[in-house]
Amino acid sequence: MGRSHHLITEADKSHFMTCTVVEWLAVFTRPETVQIILDSWQYRRQQTGLKLYGYVILENHLHFIAQAPELDKCVASFKAYTARRIIDHLQQQQAERLLQRLHFAKAAHKRDREYQFWQEGVHAEMILNEAMMRQKLDYIHANPVKRGYVNVPQHWRYSSAANYEGLAGVMEIDVW
Repeated sequence: MGRSHHLITEADKSHFMTCTVVEWLAVFTRPETVQIILDSWQYRRQQTGLKLYGYVILENHLHFIAQAPELDKCVASFKAYTARRIIDHLQQQQAERLLQRLHFAKAAHKRDREYQFWQEGVHAEMILNEAMMRQKLDYIHANPVKRGYVNVPQHWRYSSAANYEGLAGVMEIDVW
């Protein structure tokens, strides 16, 4: 699969983005792999000026709305770092079947690595106004409900829905 045509064009503006595991493999069913994502976002919030306005992590992909001084570089770094850490974790856990799939999914032209974790691209959409921000936040938070995992958005542990209800989420965000 080639690069997405939805690119981060204005790297200092808020964007809605999606990161998908290759072959839609269910990797985020393990709390340890989700924690790698959360820790990486937290680090970027503290160290690189990332503003994380909303997110949801499902078993094989995640959606988030973020802004940073150089969002394109920030997201590329996020994807590279999390891929490496998650692959290291899967190797430590001897998750051979998953690792075989990640190896098989690696694009033939990628000679610098043994595995491919994320699909290429982030399907970025720049947030143009308040209405679009609300629509994207609602979409993100409704994802686990639509899938039948929970009855109300704020019950999904790996989502910013609770933060928007004034409850403590699993991580701090930048409430819109």
